[in-house]
Amino acid sequence: MSVQTRTVAADEADIRLDRWFRRHLPQVTHGLLEKYLRTGQVRVDGRRAKANQRLEPGQQIRIPPLPSQPAPPAAKPAPRINEGEAEAVRAMVIHRDAHVIAINKPPGLAVQGGTGTIKHLDALLDALRFDGERPRLVHRLDKNTSGVLLLGRTAAAAAKLAAAFRSRGARKLYWALVVGVPKLRQGRIDAPLAKLPGRLGEKMAVDEDEGRRAVTWYRVVDTAARRVAWLELMPKTGRTHQLRAHCALLGTPILGDGKYGAAEAFLAGQGVSRKLHLHARAIEVPHPAGGTLRLVAEPPPHIAASFEFFGFAERQAGEPFEAFTLD
Repeated sequence: MSVQTRTVAADEADIRLDRWFRRHLPQVTHGLLEKYLRTGQVRVDGRRAKANQRLEPGQQIRIPPLPSQPAPPAAKPAPRINEGEAEAVRAMVIHRDAHVIAINKPPGLAVQGGTGTIKHLDALLDALRFDGERPRLVHRLDKNTSGVLLLGRTAAAAAKLAAAFRSRGARKLYWALVVGVPKLRQGRIDAPLAKLPGRLGEKMAVDEDEGRRAVTWYRVVDTAARRVAWLELMPKTGRTHQLRAHCALLGTPILGDGKYGAAEAFLAGQGVSRKLHLHARAIEVPHPAGGTLRLVAEPPPHIAASFEFFGFAERQAGEPFEAFTLD
């Protein structure tokens, strides 16, 4: 293969050079790319470049002759989406513009595949093309957490949204029903989290030595006879299971969260679901085209039923984010 020159497309603005290679030339390993960059064989607009360099539309990428490789095995065909699945995922859409799609993810639907996970959102995204590109995931929600989830409709939009999440330029607000009532009506939880070793199922625990910093602000919206509290949770960091572990640390596990609350996370009595009561209520993020995008997702049926059972009304929470006074 001879030297090639390729042009960065309009929808690839702000993508990293190494990710551009991963997308267009997946046979070039990270180590090989670093070698090409060190020796000046890969250049951008005739200049030396780095793997983390952000690209701009119209830039020219020089690609050296690549080593010949045997043809890769044929990829397994993507699972076909039936019309019922397509209609179901389209019904989740709560916002759509030229750059962003937002859905209200139901509980029980995994965002990405994994061991033993056959049905997941990533496999259904072709249903959300709407005559455009296949949308891209830019952040995640746990399988049993419901609520607002953003998708980038182009590579450029996805890169900007993902950058906002990495730099904490996005704000997320969750609703949770917890068993018990926190001692303070409003506060901040600052407790580092690490994965417990040797577990088949992922679980996090507070670890002052090895844990990564995890910070959550919370406030009590309402309570039901000291039995249950409705919390608003605003994570500053995005650790795995952060809100679930932090609520358990307060002594008030999330209702239905047997992993972190064991038997204490469940209530006997009619009308109270055993499902996890954690919902991504709202998100606020810089829009890829400018301005701010704020979206709100309605809670799923089991949480709405529990609200009614305990006498909570959604209007009590007021406007998202505005009740928090952060230090």
